[in-house]
Amino acid sequence: QPLADTSTGVIAGCEALLRWEHPRLGNIAPDRFIDLAERSGLIVPVGEWVIRSAIAAAAKIDPHIRVAINVSPMQLRSPNLCAVFINALAANGVAPERIEVEITESVLLEQLRALGLRISMDDFGTGYSSFSYLRKFDFDKLKIDKSFIDCLGQEDSSDAIVGAIIALARVLGMRTVAEGVETSAQLDLVRRLGCDEAQGYLFSRPIDLE
Repeated sequence: QPLADTSTGVIAGCEALLRWEHPRLGNIAPDRFIDLAERSGLIVPVGEWVIRSAIAAAAKIDPHIRVAINVSPMQLRSPNLCAVFINALAANGVAPERIEVEITESVLLEQLRALGLRISMDDFGTGYSSFSYLRKFDFDKLKIDKSFIDCLGQEDSSDAIVGAIIALARVLGMRTVAEGVETSAQLDLVRRLGCDEAQGYLFSRPIDLE
């Protein structure tokens, strides 16, 4: 799914999303199969396949477009994770700075950063994401959770929270992404608040590589 620069509208990156088209059951929703994969431990080999596939895809598109890959907490604890990135980057001739690793936990963050990868805090403001991580680690980007974007212009608290996240990120030298932007009004608000990039159906639904 593409990410657009809020000031120019130019596609600056994309996020690799996993889909399962089962021959008998049809399309299986990610929240179903990813949860099963995590509970069964299969998320590690599946996640390694995703990393290899996403980096191979990055080699086929405009080199100015970054590719973001979600990595689960269980994958982050795998001792093989850094080697998977190293081998995939080398095999496809992709510069590490084109790859953004989206995480919700900080395990192995410094090792991944040492490889030259960019690190994004996903779903900031919810779940595992924490302000304490911002004190300990140097993230490249904060992705503002869709739940805050949904309420922009409707709740003063959401406007204030999004504005505060963007201001905090700027002070810390981090870029920001608004997740789930679906209307022009939301785009106008995140642009006015100073958000760098936006992602959502207003720009594009998830699309295949071709």
